[in-house]
Amino acid sequence: RVVLSRSSILYQEYSDVAINREIQRQQGKEPGTEEEGLREEGSDGIPSPSNLSPSSSFRSSRGSAFALWQDIPDVRSSGQLDNFSNEERKLQEAKFELVTSEASYIRSLTIAVDHFMLSPELAECLGAQEKQWLFSKLPEVKDVSERFLQDLEHRLEEDILRFDVCDIVLDHCPSLRRVYLPYVTNQAYQEQTYQRLLHENPRFPGILARLEEDPICQRLPLTSFLILPFQRITRLKMLVENILKRTTPGSRDEDTATKAFNELKKIIKECNSSVQSMKRMEELIHLNKKIHFEGKIFPLISQSRWLVKHGELLEVDTQTMSISGSKLKLPTKPVYLHLFNDCLLLSRRKDTWKFMVFVHAKIGELKVKDLSQKLQGISGFIFHLQLCEGQQLKHQILLKSHTE
Repeated sequence: RVVLSRSSILYQEYSDVAINREIQRQQGKEPGTEEEGLREEGSDGIPSPSNLSPSSSFRSSRGSAFALWQDIPDVRSSGQLDNFSNEERKLQEAKFELVTSEASYIRSLTIAVDHFMLSPELAECLGAQEKQWLFSKLPEVKDVSERFLQDLEHRLEEDILRFDVCDIVLDHCPSLRRVYLPYVTNQAYQEQTYQRLLHENPRFPGILARLEEDPICQRLPLTSFLILPFQRITRLKMLVENILKRTTPGSRDEDTATKAFNELKKIIKECNSSVQSMKRMEELIHLNKKIHFEGKIFPLISQSRWLVKHGELLEVDTQTMSISGSKLKLPTKPVYLHLFNDCLLLSRRKDTWKFMVFVHAKIGELKVKDLSQKLQGISGFIFHLQLCEGQQLKHQILLKSHTE
C-alpha cells in the first residue's frame, strides 16, 4: 500500500498557516467553509469522484496539505454531510488537520534526511561525530513519524466520514517519546556543531549554501529543518487539545483524547527537563575547567547539581579597619562566589576566566547575618558569612555588596 505520496507543501509553510488558524480560533473565527481552506492553485490530474475509492479519494485530496475534510471527493459525494452538525464538522476537521499536518511534516523530514543529511558532498566535509551531532536521530524521528502517519491514513481509509485519531496518537506515544527525547536533548550539541562548522570548516558554508538554494527545499535554510521535531511535538499536543475540546463530554472519545493529550504533555515535560539537565551539565563541565581548588579536590560535576548564581563581592579586611574622623574605613579585596543548589564556593581570580577556591561548604552549613543596620553610614550592604563543617566553624568572612 503506497502511503508516501505526500503533499508538496512543506511543514514550514504549514506552521505559518497554523499560527493564523490559531489566531482565528482564539478570535472565535473557525475555518469551515470552502473559501477558507487553503489549496494549491493549478492542481490537475485529480480523477472525478465517481472513479475514486476511499483510498484514492483521500490521497488525491492531499495534493493540498490544507484541503478541508469536507472537500474530500468521497465525503462530498457521500450525501452525508448534511447529517453532521456544525460542531461535528469542526471535530472532523480538527482530526483531519492532525493527519494532513503530519503528512506535511514528513515531507519536510524527508528533505532534511535525503537532501541534506545524505548529501555525498556534505558527507565528505563532515566527520562522523560532527554528522551525528548535527543531524542527531533525525532518520529515527522520520521512521517513527512515517509509521504513525501510515496508521492515521489507514484509519481514514477505513471510514472517511467518522474516524478517530486520538487512540492512534496514544498508541504511538511510547515510540514518539523514544525518538523525540534524545533528539531534543541533543539540541545544545546540534547548535554548537552548526555554529562551529560555519566558522571553522571552510568547505561547509559553500556546500550548505548550494544545498539550500536547491528548489527541492524551496530555498529554506537547513536550520528550519533541524528544528522541525521541536515544533512538531508541541504542535501535536495543541492539535489533540483542539480535538479534545470538541469531543462529547463523558464519552469514550473524550477519555481517549484526554489520555493522548496527557501523554503528549508528559513527553514535552520530559523533553524540557532533559534539555535543562543537559544545559546544566554543560555549564558544570565548562566551569570545571575554570575552577581549581586549594588542597582537597572537590568533585564539582554531578547530575544533581546546577549553578544558581555567581558574581564578585568585596571581602572586608577586619584586621585593617580604621576610623577617620567620623567615618569608618573598610579596606576590601575582591572575592568571587559560585552559588550552586547544594553548595557555595568562595574563590579568588587567578586571571580573567580562572578561579582558585579557598573554601567551600554545603548550603545547609552556611550561616548568614545582615550587619547593614549595625554599620550605618556605610554605602552598600554588609553581611557576615560563616561556613561550617558539621558543628565546627570552618571559615568566616565579612562581605560587602552594592545591591541586595
